Amino acid sequence: MLITDRSLLENFDSRHRVWQGIPGIARTKKGRTFISFYSGETSETYGNYAVLLKSDTDNDFGEPIVVVKKKGKFRCFDPVLWLDPLDRLWLIWNVMPGEEVYAAICENPDADELIWGEEFYVGRGIMMNKPTMLSSGEWLFPVAIWKTDIYPNFRKGGLKDDEKAGSYVYKSADNGKTFVCMGMADIRKRSFDEHMVLELTNGILKMYVRTTYGIGVSHSYDRGKTWSAGEDSKLGGPCSRFFIRRLKSGRILLINHFDFEGRNNLTALLSEDDGKTFPYSLLLDERND
Repeated sequence: MLITDRSLLENFDSRHRVWQGIPGIARTKKGRTFISFYSGETSETYGNYAVLLKSDTDNDFGEPIVVVKKKGKFRCFDPVLWLDPLDRLWLIWNVMPGEEVYAAICENPDADELIWGEEFYVGRGIMMNKPTMLSSGEWLFPVAIWKTDIYPNFRKGGLKDDEKAGSYVYKSADNGKTFVCMGMADIRKRSFDEHMVLELTNGILKMYVRTTYGIGVSHSYDRGKTWSAGEDSKLGGPCSRFFIRRLKSGRILLINHFDFEGRNNLTALLSEDDGKTFPYSLLLDERND
């Protein structure tokens, strides 16, 4: 699925793309920026492929340096970029039908020549957001099994009768060599899940999930094995993706729509009390959609 040959990558240049969306971003310590998104065909359908671009200037990202595509009646979509604690760049993507998450790692993303390892299987479901590194050194990967009413036509033959839809976490305790499926949250009125996990200073884990009413939240008191009944986080939102992460300063950064009408007023919000309140805000983009 991983394509790095320049002669083959030309088939996925910008001149061949009629649409693109669902972006991701990662920036190395030396200032190289990577961006990802997916495209292919004329919409979100079979034949979709994920792409990776890079820039050392933030002005010109050029054409794809990596493409992920699976032959046949499949789609590769919703790529995720993550720089792990070892400064390795992860490219993570989903395959449907099959409901599977795969990844490949670049050991030195600042090198002149980027070398990618073999692709490998992460878990069962769909992963759309970055992992979380716990204070224990373990990594949690947010992988969801969507409800059956989401894209049912693409998923025929890919679902298993014994699988329960929910917002799962997969744990790796060996720097991504192996993964174990932990517990899951079942939050009412969730939409595409798109969940992220935040570790509080007291060790409690909070899982935030996209819902039709904004952002739902669930708690785990046993490091991700079990999760509480979901509730409204009161953070609001127009049923869209958000981002939450602890900064090196210890503050919590939340990217969400604030004082919004539909998908406008995308805002960065800052908390100094472990996410209880977000008194500081910076408007990033006031435009609609």
